[in-house]
Amino acid sequence: MTARLAASAALRPVLSVVLALGMVALGLLLLGYPPLPALGALASGAFGSSAAWTATLLKASPLLLTGLAVALSFRCGVWNIGAEGQLYAGALAATAVATRLLPGAPVAVLAPLMTIAGAAGGALLAAIAGALRAVRGVSEVISTILLNFVAIQAVALAVHGPLQEASRAYPQSDALPAAALLPAFGRVHLGVAIAVALAFAVHLLIFRTALGFRMRAVGLSPVAARFAGISPEGHALVSIAIAGALAGLAGAFEVAGVTERLYEGLSPGYGYTAIAVALLARLNPLAALPAALFFGALEAGAGAMQRTAGVPSVVTQIVQGLVILVFVAIPFEGRRPPLPGTPPDGAP
Repeated sequence: MTARLAASAALRPVLSVVLALGMVALGLLLLGYPPLPALGALASGAFGSSAAWTATLLKASPLLLTGLAVALSFRCGVWNIGAEGQLYAGALAATAVATRLLPGAPVAVLAPLMTIAGAAGGALLAAIAGALRAVRGVSEVISTILLNFVAIQAVALAVHGPLQEASRAYPQSDALPAAALLPAFGRVHLGVAIAVALAFAVHLLIFRTALGFRMRAVGLSPVAARFAGISPEGHALVSIAIAGALAGLAGAFEVAGVTERLYEGLSPGYGYTAIAVALLARLNPLAALPAALFFGALEAGAGAMQRTAGVPSVVTQIVQGLVILVFVAIPFEGRRPPLPGTPPDGAP
């Protein structure tokens, strides 16, 4: 029975993707677009060449980090909808360190401090929501959504004000100094490998540490956890702060490895797509790896689909929505999908 449940858990996301793509293909056909060339162009734009693979990996990396942020906090029963704002906060803090505080520092100093600043920026923004929940009972759903706007507008203020480039002609920061840029193989920066390593680290944290056990206990039942001497408020604050640090790293890596400067609209919505990544992965950090790759491929292949097949790139957003809708609709051995905080079937 355990093997059967594990197989069902593994096949369910795959089946969701296949059914969603089938529904999109049918919709394209009804709208007059040839579905096979369109989906072929999407796949080619994501995996058809080394440049396509590079684009997919660069899109998947921030999705993986923000997806891990969402999955970790959801495990503790904390509905963190603020990964987007936490990403922006990390990017803002990292850029401030690189372009204003330590612009002339050597790479051995600047790169680590910039990375730490990015993680700290995301963690601080997330901790505000955690503290509001712990001290005042404010729903983190509301506070994290509102803090998204705060962080996004703080970036807008910064690139029109204290962090604006020297000529004051464009609403963006100065280019980051070379010492702040992440080492890269071609265009694939070191942050991609770090994101993969952090997926394994978060898995170990959740399933192999006492802190992770207590977080999952709070997510399963805050009342039972309190009777066991575990503080739901304290662990919720810790979990969302760690989640914010992960999302903040995504922002720091984006400016240090991809854009090389800060500007408005830095993220195309990575922090929101991260919720889909986490749900498709069933809150499993290791399953977030293929989930982030899938959504990264959709982002990377959208442009190729529009150029080659003439299909609007917004179709990929329809795919994202359908994948999640189909996923939650597919029966799972007669049971509902697990609530946040419950381990995936077969997990330790």
